Amino acid sequence: MLQSDVPEGAGLSSSAALEISTGLALTALSGINIDRITLALAGQKAEHDYVGTKSGIMDQYTSALARKNHALLIDCRTLEAAHIPLDNSEIVIAICNSNVRHALASSEYNTRRAECERGVELLQQFLPNIKALRDVSVREFEEYEENLPEPVRRRCCHVVTENDRTLEAVEALRRSDFQRMGRLMFESHESLRADYEVSCAELDALVEIAGRIEGVFGARMTGGGFGGCTVNLVRRENLAQFREIVSREYRKRINLKADICVAEASDGAQEIEIQDQA
Repeated sequence: MLQSDVPEGAGLSSSAALEISTGLALTALSGINIDRITLALAGQKAEHDYVGTKSGIMDQYTSALARKNHALLIDCRTLEAAHIPLDNSEIVIAICNSNVRHALASSEYNTRRAECERGVELLQQFLPNIKALRDVSVREFEEYEENLPEPVRRRCCHVVTENDRTLEAVEALRRSDFQRMGRLMFESHESLRADYEVSCAELDALVEIAGRIEGVFGARMTGGGFGGCTVNLVRRENLAQFREIVSREYRKRINLKADICVAEASDGAQEIEIQDQA
């Protein structure tokens, strides 16, 4: 029997949670000792081979190796990770579910990946040592981007600048600079909307509404896009107001209910021992 409170198909990694928890249960029952990184890679392989989505490792890695009250910075090439302390005394992470899911999500995810790989091939003519967009600095991209056709240029622009924003976000979290972190979130969403083109009217509405509410530091879509959820960094004392305004304005604008919940940075998948009540 499976029971979950992670919404399915909402861009909140419900499939990765299922893969890692199932894998952990099987290893516990069989007595086979498998390290968490290998378990995450097995979950990713299941996405590739059985689901058909060429996903990265982030979702499975987080489900396997997350730590309470920490964000997780993952190097997807080396599979090294750093746990970044997340001071949650002042803020909460609010998740807003748009309750829409457009059919493009799975196919367009693979298309975006192919477009980025094409961008790398073209940039290698000028930067022969690069293997992926992570090897391209913002300055280098700005120098050579005119050689890329559209929409490949825009796709690559998002990835290169998003990598830069990610490193900035780490420093902002380490300093508990939530103003800076929030600005990076808004910038990220705009890039996902305009350059990567994986947002939709419903997600854009949620981010725009959040941006007008007192006490909201930042908001962005999460997941594969074309529906699903937004992540919002909200001052704890403004949470009730945030819930009320988002619920009202989203229904007024989109005529749908936005489900809102608070997420906690918690440990990854764990074995739970259930005592026999008999």
